[in-house]
Amino acid sequence: MQQITIQTDINKPIDQVWDYFNNPKHIVNWNFAHESWECPSASNDLEIGGKLSARMQAKDGSFGFDFVGIYDEVKPNQTLKYHLEDGRKVEVIFEKLSDDKTRVTENFDPENQNPVEFQKNGWQAILDNFKNYSESLK
Repeated sequence: MQQITIQTDINKPIDQVWDYFNNPKHIVNWNFAHESWECPSASNDLEIGGKLSARMQAKDGSFGFDFVGIYDEVKPNQTLKYHLEDGRKVEVIFEKLSDDKTRVTENFDPENQNPVEFQKNGWQAILDNFKNYSESLK
């Protein structure tokens, strides 16, 4: 299957965007697609072979899962590449557009349980939440 691509431009410097994206104290504040969901815990060992882990769950406790990735490549303020437990690959590209604007692009392998458009919309909603959270910080 062809990879899915999502993208957003954030009105913050690239070093701040990198930190907000990768620091667990920030991840728990944006890593969910809808306000009825939450990310109560996250950890991130940001090195090759390190593990990204984020608990994603419905606030009412009706459903939840652990999102886990193992890093294959880490280039600070540039690129992250990791694979999920099921072998799917994810690439995150950080691009400096100006001193105060950063583009984040994610390319990921779709899973085969949900329609591609559903997956794209869900991941885009999380990335949009990340943009809104990042831009709300002073």
